[in-house]
Parts: sequence; structure tokens; C-alpha cells
Amino acid sequence: MANNELTKDDVSRLLADPSSDTRVATATKIAEGFSAGTLSDGERRMAEDIFRVMVKDAEVRVREALALNLKDNSSIPHDVAVSLAKDVEQVALPVLQFSDVLTDADLIEIIASQSSEKQVAIAKRTVVSESVSENLVDSGNEQAVVSLIANEGARISESALLKAVDNFGKNEDVQDAMVHRPKLPVRVSERLVTVVSEKFAADLIGRPDLPDNMVTDLILQTRERAVISLSSDSDEGDVETLVKQLHENGRLTPSIILRGLCMGDLTFFEAGMAELAGVSLMNARSLIHDSGKLGLRTLCRQAKIPLPQLVAVRAAIDVSQEMDYDGRAHDRERYSRRMIERIMTQYDDLGVEFESADLNYLLTKMSELPSDNLETDEAA
Repeated sequence: MANNELTKDDVSRLLADPSSDTRVATATKIAEGFSAGTLSDGERRMAEDIFRVMVKDAEVRVREALALNLKDNSSIPHDVAVSLAKDVEQVALPVLQFSDVLTDADLIEIIASQSSEKQVAIAKRTVVSESVSENLVDSGNEQAVVSLIANEGARISESALLKAVDNFGKNEDVQDAMVHRPKLPVRVSERLVTVVSEKFAADLIGRPDLPDNMVTDLILQTRERAVISLSSDSDEGDVETLVKQLHENGRLTPSIILRGLCMGDLTFFEAGMAELAGVSLMNARSLIHDSGKLGLRTLCRQAKIPLPQLVAVRAAIDVSQEMDYDGRAHDRERYSRRMIERIMTQYDDLGVEFESADLNYLLTKMSELPSDNLETDEAA
């Protein structure tokens, strides 16, 4: 017989010397023989009976030896796996993470009644079903949620992901795991855009499955967070870094920089045009603000801005030069709304042309931003 097979001597030794060391050695040997698949039917039945005795052993080391050697064995009796999974963490964690004998019902019961460490172990399983994932999110255990979202083998429903963003979105570990998850439903991406920190904004912007309108929102949100005062935007170097990141990811499109301009972010527009045209920021500004208008046309041509959008760009620049912040609370939002309203007037009067997606985006944003009258009413 192979050395890891159960023998009469093993049983005799266990009976003659019931010390913890002997029980640990015997548990290890029996478990190894059981896992090797070399036991006869009679020996397997005997081993299973011994397992049922050993899961009740008072010595944790005995139960731990059993768990470590049986954790990934799919043939152990279900009652033995459940007993080990409900044991103390030292015994239970390997079984919870690796045993496929445990059912979803077993795991859900343990999530509801056992420790946070066990919840984390379940979140790390090779495969996690949607129902188990839902219960892990509902558990309120942030570390388990981080492990779950980072686990590519976890199937997580859209509703569970949305709940994770709502409940744990401020946790940067959750943001990190969510941003780098291979697939995200569009509604989850949209919700994530509203909470993700600047630290992970660039990674989220780089996701190929993030729709352009969400990319625009994230860019503007990132820029707004970087505002130093009402009259002075963030360091130009930061803006140029963001723009280069967008360009490298294929996200620096004419639509995005036009939307930024129409929302009142002139610095982002200038840096974006400079990047697309391959000129310095200083030269781009000189061309953009050329009083003769020839400079802007030349820059737009070099940046491959569609000719129909040139009128929209020119109108937005003219409006931005005529307006300023009013100095009251939320004046940046009101400034953006006034910008869009004025540009929409130009759209009607001068035939300013927008792509339909850009027009819809600006109209939607205008409806979301506070009006001067609303702010005045609130102040009163």
C-alpha cells in the first residue's frame, strides 16, 4: 500500500496514543489518502467516519489539518465540509475559499451568521454566483465587497454593483476594484463617474466601454475638483497631463473638447486644441483668440475639427469672452448654464451646427444646471 493509505496500524496507533500530535498526523495521513483516491470503498467509508469524529475534535490543530488537506476535495461528505466551514477561522477559511462541496445556500447562511473574515474568504472563491454576491454586498463588509469586485470569477448583477457604488463608493479600494473590473454595465459606469476620485479618474476615462457622454462628465468633474478659486483654474500642467492622457486613450475627440468649451472650461478647450493640432499651448491660445478669426480657422483645420463645428466653437469663444463668474455660491454652475443658453441662442440665430449627440448633451446639461432665478429664490 502507498504510504498515504489508511492501515490498521494507523487506527491502532490512534487508539493507543490519542495525543494531539498523533491525531494531527493521523488526520493529515487519512485526508491525504482520501484525496489521492487510492482508498478502497471500505477504507473510504472508514475515513469518512473518522472525519466526522475529527471535525468535533477539541484540538484546533487537528481540525485545521483536516481542513487544509480536504479544502479542494470535491468528494468529501457535505456534512463534513459544512462542519469545517462553520468552524473557527483558522479551520474554516481554506474550506470557504476553495471547497466546491459547499452550496450557495451554505455560503449564504454563513455570510449572514458568521464573521467578516469568512465573508472575505467567500468573496475570493474561484466562482461566486450572483445570489452569493448579492448577499456579500448586503452584508455591509467593505473588505468583502472589495475582494468580490476584484474577483473576475464573481458574477455580480447590475443591481448589486449599483448598490456597491451607492454604499461604498467613497472607499478608494472599492473604486479601484470597480474601475479595473473587466466589464461594467453602462448604468454602473454612469453612477461610478459621479463618485470616483481624481486618483482613478484617468483609469476610468481609459475604459473602452465608457460612453462618450460619461467621459465628458468625468473630465468636467475632474476639472471642477481641481479649481483653485472662482476666477483661476487649476495648474495648466495638470490640464495638459489630463489632455495627453485622453489623447493616448483615443478619447480626445472634437466632441469632448467642444462640450468642455460650451460648459465654460476654456482652459481645457485650449489645451485640447493644442494637443490635437500638435502645437504649444501658448501658440494655440494666440490662434484661438486671434481677432481676425483666421487663426481659429487654421487651428481647427490642423486639429481636424469638422468645419460645421467651427461656427459653434467660434460662438462659444465669443460668449466666454463676454461673461464672467458672479461671485455667489454655485456661480460656476450658473456660468455654465448661461454659456449653454447663449450658445443655444446663437444656434437658433446664426445656424450654429452641432452633432446631434453634442446638442442633446448640452440641452440635458442645461436642464440639470441651476438658473439665476432659482439661485436668487434660494438666497432669499
